[in-house]
Amino acid sequence: MGIKVAKFGGTSLADDIQLVKIKNIIDDDPDIKYVIVSAPGKRFRADNKVTDLLYGIKAQKDSNLPYDQTFDIIKSRFDVMMMHLGIKLDLSGEYKNIIDQLENGATKDYIASRGEYLNALITAKYLGFDFIDAADLIMFDERGRFLEEETNDNIAAILSEHEHAVIPGFYGSKPNGKIKTFSRGGSDITGALVARAVGAEVYENWTDVSGFMITDPRIVPNARHIEYITYRELKELSHMGASVLHEDAIYPARAAGIPIKIKNTELPSHPGTLITEEVVEKNKDRIVTGFAGRKGFALFSIKKRAIEEDKGFYRKLAGAFEDRDCQIVHLLSGEDSAVVVVPNSSIEEKRLDIVDDLYDQLRAENVEVFDDVALVAAVGEGMKTIPGVYEKVLDSLTAEGIETGMIFQGLRRTNLIVAVLGKDYSRTIRTIYKALENK
Repeated sequence: MGIKVAKFGGTSLADDIQLVKIKNIIDDDPDIKYVIVSAPGKRFRADNKVTDLLYGIKAQKDSNLPYDQTFDIIKSRFDVMMMHLGIKLDLSGEYKNIIDQLENGATKDYIASRGEYLNALITAKYLGFDFIDAADLIMFDERGRFLEEETNDNIAAILSEHEHAVIPGFYGSKPNGKIKTFSRGGSDITGALVARAVGAEVYENWTDVSGFMITDPRIVPNARHIEYITYRELKELSHMGASVLHEDAIYPARAAGIPIKIKNTELPSHPGTLITEEVVEKNKDRIVTGFAGRKGFALFSIKKRAIEEDKGFYRKLAGAFEDRDCQIVHLLSGEDSAVVVVPNSSIEEKRLDIVDDLYDQLRAENVEVFDDVALVAAVGEGMKTIPGVYEKVLDSLTAEGIETGMIFQGLRRTNLIVAVLGKDYSRTIRTIYKALENK
């Protein structure tokens, strides 16, 4: 197989026990050439992430409070890890440099990045890999804007001289050498950037879960594990509230056509979830890849005869919400009615004003507002090739006595969204799951 790039999250690197697991994973797979590491995460529920502790010492220093005890906790995390693993690495100079920088006004970005930096030094020593500072690889301009192509060329050139390397995630540097962290996606972005630059065959993202589930197992017990998912399906599920990788963390790998595999450090033999650009052969007969949903919406139901004859109807309808700074999430209309879904938080005290605007500007015959609305989505490339999905969902909800305020299927027919009352949220997911999930 070709080159693999592996990123390990904070939970996977929480202590020396976890680092042993990572070494076993890498020793068992010689294709893993480049490793990206996060800062150590929580070892147990009441524990602190090292990054949070680093933010803590910065806040304490800025408030003229003593930070010695907090920094001692940080040092002990790394020192205990090295002691238990028998790693001979003197970090005293690194600790001193962090304190010196802190005393001399170091930025929050610099302080926060030291968890990844120190962890990468230790991991590289333990694995016998080269250490390469992300500050030498990831490039931002003087205003802190990420330089995508320059970074890609830089990573490719530098890593071509290293057969194996460990790289800290989460940060890069500006032209003046100052550290700049990614605002979202963190080490996941670094991993995807490295995978793209070296032309990896697979980018493995190791975490504490075995990929994605078809839906929340708290709602549907024994929910199926998703073995394959496309980037498009992942984006749809993320938009509907599923907890998945941030889009910024996916883009570099997707742009290069590199699959991402989500793997579990605790269960390395589990197949995980493979994210690909196109539907894999095994998934072509499956209707739905995943179900997701979100609560906290309001639904406006507008009745007006002959909507299509009112040329300015949609402009005025959108304007009634935009003028009140309310984001429209979904809009669906028929011959004599329209439905608008907005976040509940965006209307707050504006509800009556919006209703008045709809009556005045649209000459609506009736306007009803429903609070506590939930959106539930079924997502799957298979929907566009299998007929009757819309009807099957509607029939199943009707049979269960679940009232719907809206059912919408996108033009590509790869997603179907249902608006229901919040109290019916879980029951709706279970009902649609039962109707569409292949057995």
